[in-house]
Amino acid sequence: MPYFRVTVTDPDLPTDVQRALADGLTGLAVSVLGKAGARTIVQINLVPAGSYYIDGKPLTGARDAHVEASITLGTNSAAEKAAFIARAGELLSDVLGPLPRSGVALHELHPESYGYNGVTQFDFYRRAGERGGGRHL
Repeated sequence: MPYFRVTVTDPDLPTDVQRALADGLTGLAVSVLGKAGARTIVQINLVPAGSYYIDGKPLTGARDAHVEASITLGTNSAAEKAAFIARAGELLSDVLGPLPRSGVALHELHPESYGYNGVTQFDFYRRAGERGGGRHL
């Protein structure tokens, strides 16, 4: 159940570009991390460039972006996480153009401390295992 928070320094980012980011990250969650698209959430936060700082100075004259993803601890290998970070970085540049310092962070949360629709990931996995469920977490 990944939850993506995407911060983009462009309060006027067109809806179609926002949709491309959401679709692209959802696609990577499915294809690279093995997650279920129906359980993937993408939240896009549009902020003014002047409220985004690099080296202690407000960003001016450019667009930048940062992705933070919450995923369940232990559900992906180091290689899958590295591939996701690389491909998400490429997606940001492809959709938004050249970026001075885009970033991608994966936060792994313990399955007993992370949930969806009031059910912890621990219980979701247990129930999926009882039903013979697959990897889509």
